[in-house]
Amino acid sequence: MTLDRLLDGRLKIRHLVLVTAIAEHGSIVRAAEHLHITQPVVTRALRDVETLLGVILFTRSSRGVTPTIYGEAFIGDARAVLARLRHADRHLALLTQAELGTVTVGTHLAGSNLLLPRAIASLKAEHPNVTVVVQEATPDVMQTALLGGDVDLTVGRLTPTPDAGRLHQERLYLEPIRLVARVQHPVHREPSPTLPELMGYPWIVPVHQTALRAELEQLFFTEGVELPINRVECTSILTLRHLLVSTDVIAALPMLIANDDDKLAILPTPLPTIRRSVGVTLPVDQPPTPAAAALLEHLRLEAKRLQAVLDDDHGTAPVTPQRPD
Repeated sequence: MTLDRLLDGRLKIRHLVLVTAIAEHGSIVRAAEHLHITQPVVTRALRDVETLLGVILFTRSSRGVTPTIYGEAFIGDARAVLARLRHADRHLALLTQAELGTVTVGTHLAGSNLLLPRAIASLKAEHPNVTVVVQEATPDVMQTALLGGDVDLTVGRLTPTPDAGRLHQERLYLEPIRLVARVQHPVHREPSPTLPELMGYPWIVPVHQTALRAELEQLFFTEGVELPINRVECTSILTLRHLLVSTDVIAALPMLIANDDDKLAILPTPLPTIRRSVGVTLPVDQPPTPAAAALLEHLRLEAKRLQAVLDDDHGTAPVTPQRPD
């Protein structure tokens, strides 16, 4: 006897179903009726299983069949195998409906304060068993993680990439960049401060690896001013916000971040050349998992709401948080 003879292809799942049905109903006739097949088919299949195993599984009598000691052992294992298969079937069904599973999303500043949290909240309301993992890093790090399969999709500013053939970008909305400071900042006493007039204050600017940093440097050059010497270079939204509300720093931020924060106020100083496309980036050769596809749909729905606010208010009115539908 070899221990792997049950794995050589002769034992079928239907054999397990048949043997457990016979045990449950105590009769070949009733098992056949339950399985909607004929009695000779059940008899022949049982004989095949017993021949394969080399043991008798049931003893026959006028009252029906009774499992032998071998039958009791095999029936218990058969039930366990069928239970695991049913569990696997339910698990796959839930995964295809995005009821279970994990989606890992990378983000960087734009979209992280309203779009992504709203999309996650509405996704969880619809699919509470989906686990969402959020990773924050600079765009170059996120792109590497995306191509390496460490994240399913990224949310943030869309910029040209050398890997355009391997990545698909979908724009969700356009968001202006605005200069912001805390509500009680002394700069708000000035009616219309120009960019050169703001150089006397400390600033927070993005790190070198970001497109916004390059655009700010170009804007400063056009306006004839140097990059502020008194500055902090930061992309962490938590650190950035704490510095904004507790000190006199000025920062250039996506408009929705400032609009949704009652401790921050937008400066009237225009930044006409800086306007960002916010969207999602996905790998071309890896179809999204059901959980990732579900999150993507919620991102699209929330983005439409945000774009409508931006269009209606021309980028100036506050955005009132909405409960998920």
